[in-house]
Amino acid sequence: MFKFEAYHVLLAAMGAAIILAYWLPRFISGREPAASALLIGAGFLAFSWIPGMPAALDPTEVPRPWELVSELCVIVGLFGTGLRIDRLAKRSRWTPTLRLLLVAMPLCIGAVALLGSLTAGMTLAGGILLGAILAPTDPVLAGDVQVGPPLEGGEHPVRYTLTTEAGLNDGLAFPFVHLGIAIATAGGLSLGLVGEWVARDVLYRVAMGIGSGIAVGWLLGRLLFDWPRENALSKTQSGVIALAGVLFAYGVTELLEGYGFIAAFVSGFTLRRSEAHHEFHKRLHDFSESLEHALTAVILVGLGAAIPALWPYFDWSHAMIGLGLVFVVRPLIAWGSLASTTLKTRERIVVAFYGVRGIGSIYYLAYAGHHIELVDEPELWATIAFTILLSTVVHGLTAGLAVERVTGEAQFSPPVEAAA
Repeated sequence: MFKFEAYHVLLAAMGAAIILAYWLPRFISGREPAASALLIGAGFLAFSWIPGMPAALDPTEVPRPWELVSELCVIVGLFGTGLRIDRLAKRSRWTPTLRLLLVAMPLCIGAVALLGSLTAGMTLAGGILLGAILAPTDPVLAGDVQVGPPLEGGEHPVRYTLTTEAGLNDGLAFPFVHLGIAIATAGGLSLGLVGEWVARDVLYRVAMGIGSGIAVGWLLGRLLFDWPRENALSKTQSGVIALAGVLFAYGVTELLEGYGFIAAFVSGFTLRRSEAHHEFHKRLHDFSESLEHALTAVILVGLGAAIPALWPYFDWSHAMIGLGLVFVVRPLIAWGSLASTTLKTRERIVVAFYGVRGIGSIYYLAYAGHHIELVDEPELWATIAFTILLSTVVHGLTAGLAVERVTGEAQFSPPVEAAA
């Protein structure tokens, strides 16, 4: 009489897993990032124990779906992160961010590459690729330590630094992904390869990402608030413009061979400068935040579902890489890079430690797996899955409280007037 379709079992199990993952933490802290580890665990349990569930998508066999869904999740998150920032701060306020991006991130990539070589016997290309894959801090999972939504303030230097870092390092890690792929394809490192990489993958693509993001953000500002003045789009109630805007910014930039991740954040940041006090910015942010949380939940459940397929490839060497990054490499290198900035000692400790890993790493590994034949690809996926799970547990359960204590403010402060 009853016919159980695997697809319907999947929908019911995934829905129940997401509801439970967001509901259960309310008994403890009520923090949404605390649900991240539960989403992974729920995916593992659902696909391992519920009868009738279809086989999980193995990222080593079919990386393309993982690449596309995580790509959309990251660009929506980056656009929303750009919209969060109320104030165009002075240069001194940006100094910690620039230190993290230009000093700490390359050093972390090098340290992870060395760690991968020492513990897992990785090649130069594999080590650089792994370091670049693990470099991004997550703009979605790190929401608990970032500045508040538009017009709500709460832009303490710690939150400001973590927000702007998360907004930019996804795109700035891409040159190192390309470097790892180029070395693997060429079979070694050469002066010509480095020169071409610097000219194309660093200088041109970064500049194009920034320039395109500024141009699209400015254009969106005019379309939303100025053209036509008497019937502008900002008078509507539709927040779907946020999705349309980020898709346009990302797509145009990628067509121009720039970094779309950089453009996504910069376009949101630039758009935020248009009519900075307008309530429509909050509507755009709320829509993009809802979309990014939905996509993140699906991806994390999927990651948990893939763990049984990845578990046979996981060993102590991969655990050492994840543990080393979360507890040693990122905290120490970031701490050192923040020396002589305006951040106080406790603030430096918090900023250095809370580099949350997440969806960006999934995208970069899926991207690499789609474009080249990776050596030891299952081992790479096992390392990424473990590191993300570790980060969601360690950072997700403690970040909100730690940042609130060091800043003296809750995640979302009472509304304050925004400044252009």
